[in-house]
Amino acid sequence: MQPFLVEVVGEDVPRTQEVRLSSIPRVVTRGVVFIHSTSNALCPHIAWAMESVLGQRVGLEWVRQPLSARMLRTEFAWEGEAGTGGLLASALRGWDNLRYEVTEEPSPGNDGSRWSHTPSLGIHHAWTSVSGDAVINEDRLRAAISESHGDPAALSRELDRLLGAAWDDELEPFRRAAEGDNVRWLHMVG
Repeated sequence: MQPFLVEVVGEDVPRTQEVRLSSIPRVVTRGVVFIHSTSNALCPHIAWAMESVLGQRVGLEWVRQPLSARMLRTEFAWEGEAGTGGLLASALRGWDNLRYEVTEEPSPGNDGSRWSHTPSLGIHHAWTSVSGDAVINEDRLRAAISESHGDPAALSRELDRLLGAAWDDELEPFRRAAEGDNVRWLHMVG
């Protein structure tokens, strides 16, 4: 790797110092990829996509998804540089019938994130706190308040959109099934 020169300031005598990129500390974080449901045919492609982002082999253990006939699910904990979660979420986009979430924990200088994807809704991104709660930044919150024009129902709909409520509603049964909870589908309600 080629070195580059930086000027060191803030000392009595400014000086130039040679720096190599490998000597710059990298911000390391971690997260989890949750594949909530996919077909058997996509399993190797999902592994290859993750391997291309992480630069290493991933050993995914696929198990039956009890909510969808002939569908499988898996989870994979990863470590990498800040921003890896976004790369993983992007690498998984575009396949039919794939439900997934990617989380990235906060790290020094970086907010946490969660990407949620469903076939019917596409992908949603939310920043997350240390405890995993979705966080709406100040500018987005001000815009939601402004655009609601004082209508509480409109504000509620916009906050639900920003928080990804539709994605949570669709993915929650799959999350619960992964925990071994007894999930019931109510087909004849109302």
